[in-house]
Amino acid sequence: MSYDLNLEVVSLAEVPMSAVIPRLERRPVVLVVDDERVIADTLSVILSRSGFAVLTAYDGESALELARVVPPELLISDVMMEPGMDGTELAIEIVKAYPDCMILLFSGHAATRDLLERARETGHNFTLLTKPVHPSDLLGRISESFGARAKAPGATVGAAV
Repeated sequence: MSYDLNLEVVSLAEVPMSAVIPRLERRPVVLVVDDERVIADTLSVILSRSGFAVLTAYDGESALELARVVPPELLISDVMMEPGMDGTELAIEIVKAYPDCMILLFSGHAATRDLLERARETGHNFTLLTKPVHPSDLLGRISESFGARAKAPGATVGAAV
């Protein structure tokens, strides 16, 4: 089978960029981190379908690598992660690199209070939500945070969601 194709060569300058690159609207970047992949992936799908640009990582080190490439406006992280960096350590590193990044930590472990207390001793006051978090509660909290940020330019360093 043969096809007779009549192709015309045109310069790239003649091609309207709107035909090549779809119009991209600005969406807030959210970095979701949890060592339980199903939780991280579920949160990522929920947030993506809610209009956020979502990056997903399954450990703190990978999250930092992603953040270096695409700076997040919001970090949502589990506190207790293994192996390596826990969520509190990750949040502190993210805030050092991106002081305007809002932070939301969540956990299903009672022992996380000690980690949060250590973070407070270094000047970081992060809010903790308890797992499981209902999607509508999470989206409401995120919406409130972005709304508050829009009303008050110059967000507080290490602002917690």
